Amino acid sequence: MYGAVLRSPRHQLRRVTCCQSWTSRRGFSVLGIETSADDTCAAIVTSDRKILSNVVQSQHSYHEEYRGIHPYMAIEAHQRHLPGVVRQALKEANMSIQDLDGIAFTRGPGIAGCLSVGSNAAKTLAGALNKPLIGVHHMQAHALTVFLTSPPEEAPQFPFLSLLLSGGHSLLLVAVSPTNFRILATTADQSIGTAFDHVAKMLEIPWMAAGPGASLEQFAKTEVGDVDSDDLPYDNIFVTPMPGKLAFSFSAPESQAARLVEKRGVRNMSLKSRVLLARAFQTRVVLQLEQKLAIAIKHCREEQIPIRHLVVSGGVASNAFLRERLRVCLDSASTDDRISLVCPPPKFCTDNAAMIAWASMDRFLSGDTDEYSVEHKSRWSLDEFSASTRSKELQPHAWQP
Repeated sequence: MYGAVLRSPRHQLRRVTCCQSWTSRRGFSVLGIETSADDTCAAIVTSDRKILSNVVQSQHSYHEEYRGIHPYMAIEAHQRHLPGVVRQALKEANMSIQDLDGIAFTRGPGIAGCLSVGSNAAKTLAGALNKPLIGVHHMQAHALTVFLTSPPEEAPQFPFLSLLLSGGHSLLLVAVSPTNFRILATTADQSIGTAFDHVAKMLEIPWMAAGPGASLEQFAKTEVGDVDSDDLPYDNIFVTPMPGKLAFSFSAPESQAARLVEKRGVRNMSLKSRVLLARAFQTRVVLQLEQKLAIAIKHCREEQIPIRHLVVSGGVASNAFLRERLRVCLDSASTDDRISLVCPPPKFCTDNAAMIAWASMDRFLSGDTDEYSVEHKSRWSLDEFSASTRSKELQPHAWQP
């Protein structure tokens, strides 16, 4: 059995040497598979930072009537789409399945049934093809995407601050290394992406292909003419939760918006009123991020942690208003020593398999692969992940091209 051979130190050394020769010849190529939530993704990435393919099959049409992810529908869609998505990734890369050097998949966190679809597919392919396998932490992949998408001279330097903002997570952390993350703040209730989705639903904002959160962002840009005091009672209903503390709460602004909508009745609200409420909600949620980020920067200075970059990733990082405000916040909080804002392109902020393939690269090149029996983990904190990797921390081969 290949899994048994993999445990042999002699085989490990021989396979690492082999990987290094492949890399010097054409780059070590990895098929990444991502099925943690509602997009079915496959990509092929090489160790020399080439994205040969990046296929994303959206499920938004399946979930539109539910105004959010329906787990059963997501699992069924992954099962239907994944074979074709993998085949398309190979076709776009002009490769056969035998040409691959390794296979990586999202091990967690995510929706358990969705993770199992990608996990089972990756393990079956790796076992059948006698290829090495690695299960990747989804949030680690988001944090490291910029090393794949940014020019080397613009890549962040460790340690750096990172905001990981998505439909499932809201994290502010210090990335000490590719495998070591120190969480400074997380949400006390629900994620920022979920709050955006819920408010978009309660305001009955028309659904966009990119999902309800992106729909709210676009809706808030709607031109509604001049605004006077009678039109805008909304700023006063929002308060920043837990002021002065490194912790998020996105249920609080959502509840404040919900009380107003319930009181007035969404069908009785004019388009202008709905737009202004969406705009005020987005502004206050982003203001919460700004305030917590300023606290984190101050904390890092007190701890003498040299921070030169802020990396923002995850689906919500596609929000242009958010990026604009974070740049203003950094300029205000880092007047003496400028902190650079680094974000992946919007299509790499949302879930994709290129980031999964890339996050696995160091482990492949170091020979630290998983056995075929590795299980997915729907609940898997970055603290737990960091603790498990700290004792065998890898040299950052891939992160410094």
